[in-house]
Amino acid sequence: MSERITSWHGNPSKPTYTPPPGAIDAHCHVFGPMAEFPFSPKAKYLPEDAGPDKLFALRDHLGFSRNVIVQASCHGTNNAATLNGIAVSGGKARGVAVVDPAISDEEIAALHEGGMRGIRFNFLKRLVDDAPKDKFLEVAHRLPKDWHIVIYFEADILEEMRPFIAALPRLVVVDHMGRPDVTQGPDGADMKAFRELLDSRPDIWFKPTCPDRLDMAAGDPWDNFARAVAPLVADYSDRCIWGTDWPHPNMEKAIPDDGHIVDMIPRIAPTAELQQKLLVTNPMRLYWPEEL
Repeated sequence: MSERITSWHGNPSKPTYTPPPGAIDAHCHVFGPMAEFPFSPKAKYLPEDAGPDKLFALRDHLGFSRNVIVQASCHGTNNAATLNGIAVSGGKARGVAVVDPAISDEEIAALHEGGMRGIRFNFLKRLVDDAPKDKFLEVAHRLPKDWHIVIYFEADILEEMRPFIAALPRLVVVDHMGRPDVTQGPDGADMKAFRELLDSRPDIWFKPTCPDRLDMAAGDPWDNFARAVAPLVADYSDRCIWGTDWPHPNMEKAIPDDGHIVDMIPRIAPTAELQQKLLVTNPMRLYWPEEL
């Protein structure tokens, strides 16, 4: 793997929707810069540089105030690029780490000091070679008390994931709702199964994100996504956070317009109250609780 790829829009449109003051893009990434922060030798993709400068310029362009930078799989368990993004943000970013389960308590403390507030467990086989549930549980029990656990999986393994999720000792956030088939609609089998998961614990949250991934076949304006996801946001409004997913890893063949992604917000959260919870209140609870 030597050819570097670009998966983000070079000139995204200005959204017609204006986020509320203090809005947070709570799921985004940074790639490199590679010269300073090399990619993992195990990376399944080799992106072009998409560093903090590009991320923060996009933040301002889209009308957001803060970012939550999630460690990208192309950087493996070396969180240096994400920590750098947080460090140069002027206090406007926090992060979610990916770690080797053998990480020491001292290294976890250093991640916390650097602005990390969560840990991510990735179960997508096309992105990671190994996802040892037993080791993940062990490290989960050693996290700071105010951290949460982010998990990423696809709908077809939700049933086998249930015992692992039930055993997690911290608040859980599910990336992209566990990638349901949104073409099934709000009452489809995948969404029903995900609702059952949410009902199993009051501290399971989710990200109603990535219309570009989950409604790819129909494409922008992602009507299937809006129809399937809006009822979920309405029914679990205190347990959802939102993000752009910029720079859209592995979407180089169907690069979305970030302005259009932002314009999905009022379609899944149609009231000012829902938008305030989704973009401000809920992510502040997880990432900047000291300011509440």
